[in-house]
Amino acid sequence: VQLQASGGGLVRAGGSLRLSCAASGSIRSIVAMGWYRQAPGKQRELVATISSGGVTNYADSVKGRFTISRDNAKNTVYLQMNSLKPEDTAVYHCNADLGLRLYWGQGTQVTVSS
Repeated sequence: VQLQASGGGLVRAGGSLRLSCAASGSIRSIVAMGWYRQAPGKQRELVATISSGGVTNYADSVKGRFTISRDNAKNTVYLQMNSLKPEDTAVYHCNADLGLRLYWGQGTQVTVSS
């Protein structure tokens, strides 16, 4: 199973970005997908997750600004990020929980300038 993330970039504070992460390979079903981020010198932290049934969970720091969604038919998860702040700068990683194992994609850099 491979996860391919895309959509990162450089944006000014207050701007928006949309991240995508597509899972491919031998996939029977995905229990949940999510986004985590890691800023320089900090530990990886949860951003948002979404279950196969659409139940979402967000970090307090992004509630009201970020929206996670998924297309089950395409095994793809999205993260719409609005009202971005400099403190959102990090490498964003997606993952997919297939029940027996958790898979991670490569990170995509998000940089928010002030």
